[in-house]
Amino acid sequence: MSREVSPPLDRRGFLKLSALAGGGLMLAHYLRAAGSARDEIAKPTQERERGGFTPSVFLSIAPDGEVTIFSARPEVGQGIRTSLPMVVAEELGADWRRVKVVPAPLNPAYGQQVAGGSTSTPNSYLPMRRVGAAARTMLIGAAAGGWGVPPGECRAEGGFVHHGASGRSADFGSLAAAAAQLPVPDEKGLVLKDPADFKLLGTRVGGVDNPAIVTGKPLFGIDLVLPEMLYAVYERCPVWGGRVRKANLEHVKSLPGVREAFVVNEASAKVTGLVPGVAIVARSTWEAIRARKQLQVSWEEEPFAESSWEKFAAEAKALFDRGPMEEIRRDGDLDRAFSGAAKVVQADYAHAFISHANLEPQNCTARVQGDRAEFWAPTQNPADGQAAVAAYLGIPPAQLTVHITRIGGGFGRRLHSDFMLEAAAIARRVAAPVKLTWTREDDLRHDHFRPGGFHRLRGAVDAAGRLSAWSGQQAYFDQGLGADTFPGRFVPAYLLRTAKLDNGIPMGPWRAPGSCTHAFVAGSFLDELAHAAGRDPVAFALELFDSRAVVPGTGPKGVPYDAPRMRGVIALAAEKSGWGRPLPRGRGMGLGFYFCHQGYVAEVAEVTVSRGGDLAVERVVAAVDVGSQIVNLSGAEAQVQGAVIDGLSAAWRQELDIQRGRVPQSNFHEYALLRLPAAPKAIDIHFLKTDHPPTGLGEPALPPLAPAVANAVFAATGIRIRQLPFSRTSLAWL
Repeated sequence: MSREVSPPLDRRGFLKLSALAGGGLMLAHYLRAAGSARDEIAKPTQERERGGFTPSVFLSIAPDGEVTIFSARPEVGQGIRTSLPMVVAEELGADWRRVKVVPAPLNPAYGQQVAGGSTSTPNSYLPMRRVGAAARTMLIGAAAGGWGVPPGECRAEGGFVHHGASGRSADFGSLAAAAAQLPVPDEKGLVLKDPADFKLLGTRVGGVDNPAIVTGKPLFGIDLVLPEMLYAVYERCPVWGGRVRKANLEHVKSLPGVREAFVVNEASAKVTGLVPGVAIVARSTWEAIRARKQLQVSWEEEPFAESSWEKFAAEAKALFDRGPMEEIRRDGDLDRAFSGAAKVVQADYAHAFISHANLEPQNCTARVQGDRAEFWAPTQNPADGQAAVAAYLGIPPAQLTVHITRIGGGFGRRLHSDFMLEAAAIARRVAAPVKLTWTREDDLRHDHFRPGGFHRLRGAVDAAGRLSAWSGQQAYFDQGLGADTFPGRFVPAYLLRTAKLDNGIPMGPWRAPGSCTHAFVAGSFLDELAHAAGRDPVAFALELFDSRAVVPGTGPKGVPYDAPRMRGVIALAAEKSGWGRPLPRGRGMGLGFYFCHQGYVAEVAEVTVSRGGDLAVERVVAAVDVGSQIVNLSGAEAQVQGAVIDGLSAAWRQELDIQRGRVPQSNFHEYALLRLPAAPKAIDIHFLKTDHPPTGLGEPALPPLAPAVANAVFAATGIRIRQLPFSRTSLAWL
């Protein structure tokens, strides 16, 4: 059986080893972030501190055989605190029942500690395998040396090293001290397991935090309680970019339980992310919220006080009709392709602003004492938060400790650090630890929203029913989440032009940024073109990628697009869904597919639409290609199921209006999320393993859902949905 050999590594950046007090084994591994110029080497210690280990340690083995694996990436519900330790344990040959997973603190020795963009698995999978493989090699070396046998005759499994010929075994704990004296294996001596021999990876493993979650143990930032802690709320201008003129602070300070009330008016240009507002500090969150209801603030609301969705829509239409627009890409002869087309289709699409709607509102607990500070935050990007807060407080980042709590939903929202900066502004004013808690109204109205957008598309098919031309115009709000060139080089003649709509709306990554809306637009319009050509949508899509290999620069941000992988998931989804079987009027199937965050996913939705327009999603079949290895099958299935449900909720129900420079919706009674009765009755998931490095699953399965359901509605009713949410379109049919 073949064995997978690790590629060579720089020895300085490979492994560091030290003997622990008590005879244990500790391994640290520097994880260089992909594309990062940072080269900080982990500095392991030989000390035990109060029964634990200092930061920069990924793996330790105690004399009693217990294996401790430190999880350095923030846990947002994506299951990374379970899956990455599973990778280490698999290569090590540990008994998962004797593995303890401990969240690691923020420390440069761990490399990039970020949760976002489905990057945790692709950036950590191979390095974590190396950590486990190195420890296994050393444990086997220690056992073989003691027994006087060749290491090649030994194997590590279930927390023991076994010598098959003699029948001898030794547990990891008894070997740890001897292993710690051995040299670190170099790249020639480090051999990774053949995936065919995996026993833990690919199985279903429950989340390591599950027992604490279901029993209500304090894990999340909002759970934190410190001695003598005070509680704070923060009132922001309802219009983005506004500032405080005056407020009735003396009255608020006189209210029961209030300890402090003050204005924060630092310019956002000076302190990026800190929004001007009024802070109220009290003995309890309830007393702070109750005092806030009596707060009266006069605001400077310019320059965006007259912004509205209607004005944005009118501006987009004017740009589409008359310009000016920037040309992003042009391929082929569009005039010739359109003039010689058998059919030409034109359509306008739009998608609303929506909120992240985290179940756990933004919160942060902070303690500032002179030139030192300590923060407890549910942040997806703790290092950036540390840097921003340290700059604001005027202290070195090393003097600001950040504890990364478990996160009750992120979806990209907690990549921003505004709530940490607000906590810093409050804590430096109050001589006590302070917990800042956002209300649900704060979360909806002061989110960093998924951008709305407007699209005008024109496409052509030739006499053979092939896609021959595509012209797209996009009016968008956020440049970082703007133009997407799909289907780009898969079309003989292609044009993309864009224009940015001026606004002051705070925006940011929302699960599968950019792809979450572009997939709906492109996937729905491709379905329109397939029907115009009189073609089956699956056959039309497969033909689009026919006889093409990897196409450079066509995926998001110029990432190469692997056409055969997309064909693979489209064909699998069609097969598993029973695509093509006859269905009665009012019932239909639709295809959606997209390449997102290195993952290729196709989904077929089957829906029923009553004559009165009531939509029911009967089934979603997902075909998913995220590489050669599913790490935790339970977690992977949960991520796809969650992406399908989240994608359906966003596409069907979620919408924020913009009126007079503000969001009028306040809470969930005005911002509808998907309820259980409306969820798909069945979600069937099929993983397609391919010979590519494993990637993450937090995002790839979400983008195809919206076009799949919209196209299924058309198949059922003949009604074409061209705007999100679906609730904007009447689905009643005769």
